[in-house]
Amino acid sequence: MAKAFVMVNAEFGKEKDVLKTLKKINAIKIYSAYGVHDFVVEINAEDSAKLKEIVRWQIRQIPAVRSTLTLIVVEN
Repeated sequence: MAKAFVMVNAEFGKEKDVLKTLKKINAIKIYSAYGVHDFVVEINAEDSAKLKEIVRWQIRQIPAVRSTLTLIVVEN
């Protein structure tokens, strides 16, 4: 099991569009945030390849996503 948190910045005024598209992605939980990032997305995937696919080909391909910061969780 692979887990990550992705901090998402949307273009100004496009937050609702980004949220609507994020809600269509399976295996994620979305938190709205105030401050530097607009959303915190929690991803739980079968493995690191699926995790990479979700970040690279689904979240980062949303037209109004300006930037992302991915934090991969490592168990102690």
